[in-house]
Amino acid sequence: MNWKDAIQDFERHLRVERALSVHTCRAYLADITLLADFTGADVGPDEIDPERVRAWLASLHAERSAATLGRRLAGVRAFFRFLQREERIALDPTTGIPAPKLPKRAPRPLSVDDCFALADADSRVSVEGAEQPRQRRARLRDAAIVELLYGTGIRVGEMAALDVRDIDLHQGEVRVMGKGSKERIVPIPEKARLALARWLDERRRPGVLGEPLFIVLRRNHELEPRRLSARDVRRGLARRGRASGLDDRVHPHRLRHSYATHLLDMGADLREIQELLGHASLSTTQKYTAVSVEHLRQVYDSAHPRALGAGPHPSGAKNGKKAPGSGKRNSGRASKSKSREKSE
Repeated sequence: MNWKDAIQDFERHLRVERALSVHTCRAYLADITLLADFTGADVGPDEIDPERVRAWLASLHAERSAATLGRRLAGVRAFFRFLQREERIALDPTTGIPAPKLPKRAPRPLSVDDCFALADADSRVSVEGAEQPRQRRARLRDAAIVELLYGTGIRVGEMAALDVRDIDLHQGEVRVMGKGSKERIVPIPEKARLALARWLDERRRPGVLGEPLFIVLRRNHELEPRRLSARDVRRGLARRGRASGLDDRVHPHRLRHSYATHLLDMGADLREIQELLGHASLSTTQKYTAVSVEHLRQVYDSAHPRALGAGPHPSGAKNGKKAPGSGKRNSGRASKSKSREKSE
């Protein structure tokens, strides 16, 4: 068995049988190609043993993160499981090789004010005739992208794959095709509906329903509309974040984190958030509870009188002694007033 034939068959399996996205297929095939290059053309896929897989992972360890190593191992594991299922190999050489341990990192959502600043970054451009038609279209498109990402929490890949027909502004819904080809309906908030309506008003023409929702703006409008890629969205959002004065890095998935965290902070049920995000497991959604608990802890530490730490008594007393002229009743009022000011 040679690598070329095995990789071609595996690529067909990923694309046809598993119906994985183009990006996932490309990543898996790149992982297998790396392993093939490491072992050399003289060693076929049926000759790979666990020692060779471990040696390959060790060669990548110095220049790759644990997350990257884990993903590469997952791609190679899927490849050998496919070969084993097809009875081309007897044993899977990746069996028993654990994935690298990943550091636990909590999501880092933006604050509500930062999300609003990001959405309103170019709202100051409102004078008629102050911008070129192409600039106006770019402004409306980018505003609709931010409002849709923050207002629905969909993944950037899901958003990039949307067509105009997937948006129902009358019902306020968007039909999203998520991971594993699972379809879900997500409500669109009012701000996002208005931004999308303004963008779609620029696109009115016969046959627009079958076109991509977000497109690359070309100087020649006669050309067939080209879909805006997820990479284009990331770059545009990063530029918008810098223009908004946000020092921290802004990317689409961070808006997804912000969407989930802000819903949870406002009292939304965790199961409902799971459905909106399209998570297959509730455990994936539960990571946002840690963020909300941390937020509540910060609010408590900065607001509650018992959490403020040692300091001068509100009445001005030290070491338990009353300040001159301060009665018990007045000091109590001063303490309550001071606490109320700090909590506000």
